[in-house]
Amino acid sequence: MSRVLLIEDDPSVREGVELGLRRRGHEVRAAATGEAGLAALAEFRPDLLLLDLMLPGMNGVQVCRQVREHSQLPIIMLTARGDDFDVVVGLEAGADDYIVKPARPEVIEARIRAVLRRLDDSGTGRPAIEVYGELTIDRVGLTVTKAGRRLTLAPSELKLLLHLSAAPEQVFSRQQLLEHV
Repeated sequence: MSRVLLIEDDPSVREGVELGLRRRGHEVRAAATGEAGLAALAEFRPDLLLLDLMLPGMNGVQVCRQVREHSQLPIIMLTARGDDFDVVVGLEAGADDYIVKPARPEVIEARIRAVLRRLDDSGTGRPAIEVYGELTIDRVGLTVTKAGRRLTLAPSELKLLLHLSAAPEQVFSRQQLLEHV
């Protein structure tokens, strides 16, 4: 399955989510603070980050923004704060999805699969690193560089670029692109 880094300060939630995901075949690493989670990122190299919004010290929005400065790692916010303002703040910070607690492990796993499926183009038979003139797309690392300089892309921009580059000879309608991204 996938490697998931869970950053959650509530021990009972952390243990429950971790156990539920492990039972479904995921490899899970858990951290109780944003700082500990950021430290674990480089060592663990997860496929996805499951991130609580309310953390002691560095909060989930700050962690999300810091991750987005260097990576397009898929991020799902998992938090008790479910009002529209908090959802917008989480998504605007760079999260790919937002789950309101309490959430059953089946729902969390389904959301993880959905986010990874949207970004997974491995079934296309395309190489992991593609070069288009000065533009280099690393599908595995989810990074894009132009003339050797790394570009910072929003998750939706990266999804759009991956989709378009996977079918360079195909023309898409605006509606098709909106539905995919």
